[in-house]
Amino acid sequence: MSAFRSAVITFPGSNCDRDMAVALEQVCGGEVFRVWHGDAALPDRLDFIALPGGFSYGDYLRSGAMAARSPVMQAVIAAAGRGVPVLGVCNGFQVLTESGLLPGALMRNAGIRFVCREVALTVENSQSLFTAGYSQGQTITIPVAHHDGNYFADDVTLDRLEGEGRVAFRYAEPVNGSARDIAGVLNGAGNVLGMMPHPERMIEDAQGGTDGRALFESVVKGFVGA
Repeated sequence: MSAFRSAVITFPGSNCDRDMAVALEQVCGGEVFRVWHGDAALPDRLDFIALPGGFSYGDYLRSGAMAARSPVMQAVIAAAGRGVPVLGVCNGFQVLTESGLLPGALMRNAGIRFVCREVALTVENSQSLFTAGYSQGQTITIPVAHHDGNYFADDVTLDRLEGEGRVAFRYAEPVNGSARDIAGVLNGAGNVLGMMPHPERMIEDAQGGTDGRALFESVVKGFVGA
């Protein structure tokens, strides 16, 4: 069996790309490719793609709006269409919505304040590629650090996400004004996950906890099972 091959996309203004790469190296092993946003192509035979947190293009226009038009995103969209798992965290979640890979939008936090703290999340779907390592209804603790994390979608879209089991994580208490306290959503095929909290910051005890580790381990187990 070939080694696990993952890639972390870096945009101008990304600041969690190294954190994500280190998490992938420690939990998933294999080679982690660092891909610049201006690259037109991705490395061959990728098993996982991560869009990290940060402030791509300084959040100019809207958070993630310009990054979604970067050359590499066409390759990411194509890879997602082939079934490659794609994780977008914080700014990466914003890029996923702006690129159309996920529904909805991330708006300014309610209260118009930057939120930076650990939060409790409820695992709403434990059957996905990313969440199989958790239990349904499990409460986990993951840090957030965002100013524009207020998830919005119309009621029809929200009802569809709920009905199709595409809400992956929900805030256990209000954090930023997100509709129905949604913290993470999946695409229809289940291979794209966007979430505002940072699982890569909770993979070892030195970080204060390991609740994020199961997310990456779930992806690796899915790769092995495939």
